[in-house]
Amino acid sequence: MKRWFKDNANDSDVVLFSRISLARNLSDIPFKTKMSGEIKKSTVKKLYASIKNSELAGDFELVDLNNVSPVKAVSYAERQLISPEFAAEKGSFLLAGKENASIMLCEEDHIKITAFAPGLDVAGAWALAESIDNVFLKNLKIAFSDKLGFLTASPTNIGTGLKASVLLHLPAIKANGAVDALASMVSRLSLSLVPCYGDSGAFYMLTNQISLGITEKSALDNIKAVTMQIIRQERNLREVIKGSEMWEDKLYRSCGVLKMARRLDYNEALEHLSNVRLGAAVGFFDYDLTELAILVNSIADGTLLCDYNCESSPEKADKIRADAVHKALN
Repeated sequence: MKRWFKDNANDSDVVLFSRISLARNLSDIPFKTKMSGEIKKSTVKKLYASIKNSELAGDFELVDLNNVSPVKAVSYAERQLISPEFAAEKGSFLLAGKENASIMLCEEDHIKITAFAPGLDVAGAWALAESIDNVFLKNLKIAFSDKLGFLTASPTNIGTGLKASVLLHLPAIKANGAVDALASMVSRLSLSLVPCYGDSGAFYMLTNQISLGITEKSALDNIKAVTMQIIRQERNLREVIKGSEMWEDKLYRSCGVLKMARRLDYNEALEHLSNVRLGAAVGFFDYDLTELAILVNSIADGTLLCDYNCESSPEKADKIRADAVHKALN
């Protein structure tokens, strides 16, 4: 996995990364649901050529999922470079060399740009996404209405076509039983807060829900402001944890499991990594938060099996995961 995470990212004790997604469509091509196979192929070629003939040519490679293993396709989805549905249907996408950006071609929309930045940096993720978007806007006829904005396959994306997200680590808020109240509060501000990895650990994705009638700047400012409020709430609750022997014991036990276990399933590993990351943030452990963020983002089955060249041996995933965690923590 390429390291687009970096040390000393903004507010990395609570925010693992920021993500921007942009949906765009060609004005002279039907939406995917009405595309023939031939139109889809020609559209993919047209979109690829637009990047290949631009200043971004050296930054992206075309990945045809028909030419990679199913495990590799799943790995891309695990790292949120493509959607799980896109991995299953074996489409084609463009991947940046640092893996900090991807462009799905003919997924739900003709163009789906995704860009990442470490920590709380929605502006940085937006700048990267916008630089890619400008290539398509300059070279292609993009579906746009003066009244509605960018036209998209899903009505919920019409307008800016922008989804801004931040991945939050909220163990203190979760332990305090306040996640549901927080989710209800942010929903009134047109944001959603949902678990990122099921119920494992305390990782939550905060995302804007409105793209019509607002500007990109308003959307980015809103999610940043709300995120800063959540960060303050999480940090205040962590102060109680710092002086708690019960919490200290719990976090050290998780560290012990991760350092000694010979096999770890994915959910168990995330649960304990969430605790160890909290312990590092409050000063119990001397682990680098950036390295722990990379670990969280790279221990799902598909990614591990690809990284360790064991794609044909899925039964080895739990052992490989334990080995990877040992290496990172020791």
